[in-house]
Amino acid sequence: MKDQPDRNYRDLHDHIDALEAAGLLNRIDRVIDKDAEMHPLVRWQYVGGLKEEDRKAFLFTNITDGKGRTYDIPVMVGGMAANRDVYATGMGCDLDAIAGKWAEAIANPIKPVEVSEAPCHEIVEEGASLSEEGHGIDILPIPVSTPGFDSAPTLSATNVITADPEDGIQNMGTYRCALKAPDRMVVRMATRVGGAGGYQHYLKHQAAGDTEMPVAIVLGCPPYVAFMGPQKLPIGVDEFDVAGGLAGAPINVVRARTVPLMVPAEAEVVIEGYIDVTKVEPEGPFGESHGHVALEEYNMPMRVTAVTRRRDAVIPSYISQVAPSESSVIKRVAYEPLFTHHLKSTLSIKGVKKVSLHEPLTGLLRVTVVTVEPGTPRTEIWRALHGAAFFKGDCGKICIAVNDDIDVDSPDSILWAMAYRTNPVEDMQTIAHRGQGHGPKREHDGEEDSTLLVDATMKSPMPPLALPGREYMERARAIWEEMDMPRLTPQSPWHGYSLGAWHEIWDAAAQRAAAGDYLENGRISLQLQVPGLKPESRVDPEESLRKLRK
Repeated sequence: MKDQPDRNYRDLHDHIDALEAAGLLNRIDRVIDKDAEMHPLVRWQYVGGLKEEDRKAFLFTNITDGKGRTYDIPVMVGGMAANRDVYATGMGCDLDAIAGKWAEAIANPIKPVEVSEAPCHEIVEEGASLSEEGHGIDILPIPVSTPGFDSAPTLSATNVITADPEDGIQNMGTYRCALKAPDRMVVRMATRVGGAGGYQHYLKHQAAGDTEMPVAIVLGCPPYVAFMGPQKLPIGVDEFDVAGGLAGAPINVVRARTVPLMVPAEAEVVIEGYIDVTKVEPEGPFGESHGHVALEEYNMPMRVTAVTRRRDAVIPSYISQVAPSESSVIKRVAYEPLFTHHLKSTLSIKGVKKVSLHEPLTGLLRVTVVTVEPGTPRTEIWRALHGAAFFKGDCGKICIAVNDDIDVDSPDSILWAMAYRTNPVEDMQTIAHRGQGHGPKREHDGEEDSTLLVDATMKSPMPPLALPGREYMERARAIWEEMDMPRLTPQSPWHGYSLGAWHEIWDAAAQRAAAGDYLENGRISLQLQVPGLKPESRVDPEESLRKLRK
């Protein structure tokens, strides 16, 4: 055991400095009401027409609540995944290296190292004072996530740590926690198939006849640790080990003060306590990541036994609810490589290029798009669709296979592929007996859902997309910008391209037409006149070429 924690990875303060240096941080020093203004202000960068690359993290330093009370702890919103660049900054690598870094970390985990002294224990509050207003968790400036609908400030950017009571292996998940009193919260761990590892621990404590489950709720981990919470690793895998794999070195951990758990030594805030496994309490409505308000449900009461923090603590808060949001980006960047690796490596499906999870409004879990190379065998396409649909229990209500010319982030492109590249009776299948997954509880009356699989790939070569070729569109764009016309934001597809059914004879004719030499094309077509054919008969370009060469 070390006395002082050495580390070669960034903590949250280092991460904030890195974001600011990269121009990815908005520092807000004016007074902001955490209950009515904070999340709505950040929400505008998701619903105000900004492109993803223009979104940033927000650091609020002058915070009040709805009663005018002031706080001396800053809050960061969007600081882990306002966009992909923010996420990549936390990962310490370029965006295109993230998938490989996750794969390497999962394959080569590194055990944490225990330390005896830790920054997260610089300020400790325990005992009777925890129940007093202005103490315990009441001292923390936790924002209301969906003002107008939520009934409490709620912890959203959490790493909730529990341990398996049988083998002691810890689990770390991101679960919401509604504030109820200075020393009480209600914690929501997903009970659905594919849901929370912490809930499996909860069930084991119940089965053993226990009345409580120890828990530590961490706010503000080093980024490599913070990314573990939203990531879905197999149950039984300790996320500290994989975080060490990301860092390339052990993560420093320290024993919690009042519960038998290990917590990140460089955490900003740790809330320790016990979840009651014998009763539940109404949590209150809360705006969920599936894009609907979750109506009031009973969830897990937690009594707080200690609140520890750094002297210069910063509290993170995820902006979630309707996608795109911070929570959808933080999941998408990590999930998509896992899906792709599963299809290409685990299932060895040939022709798969990538898997994309549709984000806006659908929130990643409902619509999955598999991109395959042209010419991929039909059997492999259907293996890929089934593999993507069943990789996670709560994903894949609609799975669509497309070719790599389709922009998977453009619903128009996907609908175009479905409109012209599918024969519904042959290229669509439905699968019954699927779990409902993460969504509004009143979506269906029953307990089951189903899945739609769609093969929207080209079954044979098709004519080119009827837009001007790339070189002509680029030439026109230069003129547009030279004339100081309104700023362009090209939407794919923005130029024509071949889809296989194209011939050199037509290419040459197009080049002549673009050069103003259409009369030459007319002289050529005159030589190709044919008697006795019905109008609209197809021209065979190879036959035309043979005639011209005679």
